[in-house]
Amino acid sequence: MKEFTLLELGKRIGQLLVSLFLLLVVTFVIGRVLPTDPVGAIVGELADPAAYEAMRQRLGLDLPIYQQFFVYVTSLLQGDLGTAILTGNPVVKDLSSAFPATLELATLAIILSTVIGVPLGMTAAFFRDSWFDQFARVISLVGHSIPVFWFGIVGLVIFYATLAWVGGPGRIDIYLEGLVEPRTGLLLIDSLLAGDTEVFWNAVNHIILPACILAYSAMAYITRMTRSFTLEQLNQDYVVAARAKGASNWRIVTGHLLPNIAVQLVTVLAISYGGLLEGAVVTEVVFSWPGIGQYMTNALMIGDMNAVVAGTLIIGFIFMLLNFLSDLAYLVLDPRTREVTA
Repeated sequence: MKEFTLLELGKRIGQLLVSLFLLLVVTFVIGRVLPTDPVGAIVGELADPAAYEAMRQRLGLDLPIYQQFFVYVTSLLQGDLGTAILTGNPVVKDLSSAFPATLELATLAIILSTVIGVPLGMTAAFFRDSWFDQFARVISLVGHSIPVFWFGIVGLVIFYATLAWVGGPGRIDIYLEGLVEPRTGLLLIDSLLAGDTEVFWNAVNHIILPACILAYSAMAYITRMTRSFTLEQLNQDYVVAARAKGASNWRIVTGHLLPNIAVQLVTVLAISYGGLLEGAVVTEVVFSWPGIGQYMTNALMIGDMNAVVAGTLIIGFIFMLLNFLSDLAYLVLDPRTREVTA
């Protein structure tokens, strides 16, 4: 078996750094080419021209574009993403408060989509062309085709407004806000650490619907890909030999199939998780979820480009980091993917 080398790790870290630099360039360009006026958003449309120009110089927008980019990168390396117009706080502070809500929602969604999607896809492959397979394919097609915001609105109308099975918009009822100390920023974990079961179950009641709706779109993709991977393996000689020896389906799955599709599943799950963090923007708007998506949407409405660009940068960085970790998982789980350098 080929040995894992530090050179391979260094190569992938170098690719990550290059990708991050390109992301910096893209986010900077986005902040400059969008038809918004950050100066006008701060001083107002009716501001005195002298005050307008003074604010423009204060923001560094009078500098050549390459100098603006240098200032942007320098400030970023110092942890300074600017000040948010919407709140008046440093953008870093706002993001550190909003991101845990998005992380909690997306993490619960990826857990639900994985727990349901992987077994559903494998079972559909085992019973190919059966009614169960057709059912799984229809479920995947619907989840992939219908927009998340439509599911969100319908879900609120049915399960909240009509049946009252779940909590409404928001992360928790207003009368319970601030009762639990935000140690991790993840309300479910913080409420358990504080031993406050009322806050915990209230938070569960609020998160379950948006998490399920967000998970559905990811589950559709995971189910489809798992079915495809499993069908490919079912045609391999080792599966035929295992069945000839009388191995049960459970033994074939746990002892043969899962180890052989694990590498492909890692990539699918990483992409799905990144997509959930990115796609949570729409879900958060529908459910008034106080996460990074809602924060970016409110900022975009008033032309607060510091907040929008910073949020885009954070989500892009996480997406790249997940891809980087999935590449490392490739090297660990499948020795055949490791390259040997002289």
